[in-house]
Amino acid sequence: MTSRSLNSHPVSLPGDPPGGRRAIAVWTIGVSVYFVAVIFRTSLGVAGLDAADRFHVNASALSTFSILQLLVYAGMQIPVGLLVDRLGTKRVLAMGVVLFTAGQVGFAFSPSYDMALASRALLGCGDAMTFISVLRLGTRWFPARRGPLVAQLAGLVGMAGNLVSTLVLARLLHGVGWTAAFGGSALAGVVVLVLLLLFLKDHPEGYEPEPSPHHGSTYVRRQIAASWREPGTRLGLWVHFTTQFPAMVFLLLWGLPFLVQAQGLSRATAGELLTLVVLSNMVVGLVYGQIVARHHAARLPLALGTVGATSVAWAATLLYPGVHAPMWLLVVLCTVLGACGPASMIGFDFARPANPPERQGTASGITNMGGFIASMTTLLAIGLLLDATGDDYAVAFSVVFVLQALGLSQILRLRRQAARRERERLVASRVETVHVPA
Repeated sequence: MTSRSLNSHPVSLPGDPPGGRRAIAVWTIGVSVYFVAVIFRTSLGVAGLDAADRFHVNASALSTFSILQLLVYAGMQIPVGLLVDRLGTKRVLAMGVVLFTAGQVGFAFSPSYDMALASRALLGCGDAMTFISVLRLGTRWFPARRGPLVAQLAGLVGMAGNLVSTLVLARLLHGVGWTAAFGGSALAGVVVLVLLLLFLKDHPEGYEPEPSPHHGSTYVRRQIAASWREPGTRLGLWVHFTTQFPAMVFLLLWGLPFLVQAQGLSRATAGELLTLVVLSNMVVGLVYGQIVARHHAARLPLALGTVGATSVAWAATLLYPGVHAPMWLLVVLCTVLGACGPASMIGFDFARPANPPERQGTASGITNMGGFIASMTTLLAIGLLLDATGDDYAVAFSVVFVLQALGLSQILRLRRQAARRERERLVASRVETVHVPA
């Protein structure tokens, strides 16, 4: 693919919102909701071993917590996209906050494994409503040329939430106990709900979206079908699928057990390496956002390069001939894993220009399903393989390569179709711009 196969700069469209300080203030409230949702989502990642002891479960049952949470999350993406397109950001975000806060409270006080599972499912349902809403908020408040950077910044804020889980919630858990740590953290949900209800607006004044007719199931089918027909939407899904899951699985559940049980590290050292993944993600996110905002042709090379680097780092770690991989190699692995989140955000940069404003929520929902389906599949496979092999982490984590190969094959299949369709839309938008009356 040549550098001209995809447009090198985002398009400035007629009617673009102006951005500015008000946009930043409103968007900050939206991403604060996502920040809290990620804290709750990833809280199990630092409590996996504690959860196994608390509920007396094995590796497969432990992985079910995260699998169910991600199953609900992934299953909700298209419905949430449709809801955002129809009801607007504020209403959907408010529903999300109520649900994920209730789920966190329920998890704090769950006396049994079954009730804890139900609480994580409720949390996953609320969490599912946040990121798509924040992406929609960004497209309504900022001009299109800022889209890639705004999306990467949203991802960066999410990783900051992960950092809070790794550093703060882990200490609270071992300081004040399970119930106080999870129950106390739920207060953050109440705070962002109040801010959301008081100050968040769906769009700037004078930039209301054009009303679109809604005809029940006919509207739903039309939205989904139209979004899916766009090669850019499907390419976005597979980019998200292939890039996100290695880091998601590591941070969400299996990173701490892998580092402690398979690599012989202390919990403190393992926590520092998990923190390194998060910090690397935040730095790489800023770099990727700037690159993609200026050079759209860099999208696919960045995504494919991240997949390749992740494969090499995992292969070197799992195949290392010693009993344990050396610390320098684990540092390299965690640093490379930090690029997975920013690379997954590139998927939205394929779906966004492929769809008109009235389908942005639906298209983003389809794209966002990719990484979470891959993560859910990998979480389950690792748990089953650990139980089947007597905790052989090298065998269990080899499933990463299978999922990457599947995703890579689809990316390579769709890339030319998406590039051609995006060029056609770019030409059409420029023609429309020329004919807009002064």
